[in-house]
Amino acid sequence: MIQKTVEELQQEKREKLVIDIRKEADFRKETYPGAKHIYWEEFGAHREDLPKDRPIYLICYTGETSEEFANELSELGYEIYSLEGGYRSYLRYKLLESMEEMDREDEEAKEQQQERCREIERSIVKKFRKDIWRKFTKAINEYELIQDGDKIAVCISGGKDSMLMAKLFQELERHGKKNFEVVYLVMNPGYNELNYQTICNNAKILNVPITVFESEIFDIVAGEEESPCYLCARMRRGHLYSKAKELGCNKIALGHHFDDVIETILMGMLYGAQVQTMMPKLHSTNFEGMELIRPLYLVREEDIIHWMNYNDLHFIQCACRFTENCASCGGSASGGSAEKGSKRAEIKELIRELRKKSPYIEMNIFRSVENVNLETVIGYKCKGEYHHFLDRY
Repeated sequence: MIQKTVEELQQEKREKLVIDIRKEADFRKETYPGAKHIYWEEFGAHREDLPKDRPIYLICYTGETSEEFANELSELGYEIYSLEGGYRSYLRYKLLESMEEMDREDEEAKEQQQERCREIERSIVKKFRKDIWRKFTKAINEYELIQDGDKIAVCISGGKDSMLMAKLFQELERHGKKNFEVVYLVMNPGYNELNYQTICNNAKILNVPITVFESEIFDIVAGEEESPCYLCARMRRGHLYSKAKELGCNKIALGHHFDDVIETILMGMLYGAQVQTMMPKLHSTNFEGMELIRPLYLVREEDIIHWMNYNDLHFIQCACRFTENCASCGGSASGGSAEKGSKRAEIKELIRELRKKSPYIEMNIFRSVENVNLETVIGYKCKGEYHHFLDRY
């Protein structure tokens, strides 16, 4: 058999001689690995130099010329073969081999990504079982955040808190009762490309099937001089309620955690002259039948940061138009945000200093709004109506 395929050439285990009989310029440009060059028009002059103790493979452009030489020389006692299809067949073989290698690499990368995701999931229910998983499920049970038949829009901003919340809901579906539905909702209010891509990449790493919708909130509040953050937050929540309701949801879940709660309590006292808290759930006043829930209500921010760093995850910080470099700014290791100089940042620092004096400070702040004694307050509001202690003195 004079013709041999590229696969047969590759599988040849004996010492062999491969001769490329194409033009020298083409040979120099690219050839079969280890091939020797003898131009076909000069082949006759080199016939005596060809060995008879090992197989010879000839390569031309299409396999026709090499087949003629192989037929002629085989009759003279040479073990000689023509590469079927010529050099073009080798190029096709290389292309297919390259594509197969890419497929293998893609499969390996996919498997590595899946394994990483599984490790992240295992960390939630094992290493962080006490500090995150149990506090998450405790908040759901203690505050009755989920009922049978709920369809919940888990709202993902792209930060560490909302991304962890999404994974916790996945674990709840996997290990708990499947008595509810979940939509992982991402609103793009005008993120820059870096921030938006970071959110999408993290969703892929964590295997969270996000549903994305667009809004123009950043453009709308960009010209707002007074309280742009307040307006942005209100508008974002309104858009989330609206989209969630459109998708058939009756609840939205936000990623506020324990530290957000105690900071809100102190901010209200020190800057708002009122005693109030961030509630674990509340009814929407503008979207009938809709509720807001906060499943991370009992989870400490430091534990969220620990989970993030343990799994080498990097999330966006504040991504508003005024700080849109935040996807690449500091804070990935510490969990810090772009709120430096804000009232909330001042409160964070105040609590940090108080904590140095007593480890019970934070929990005492949290418990203070659970132990309000109406007999020892001057006044309070209930359902919009103000009450004064003199009314019943």
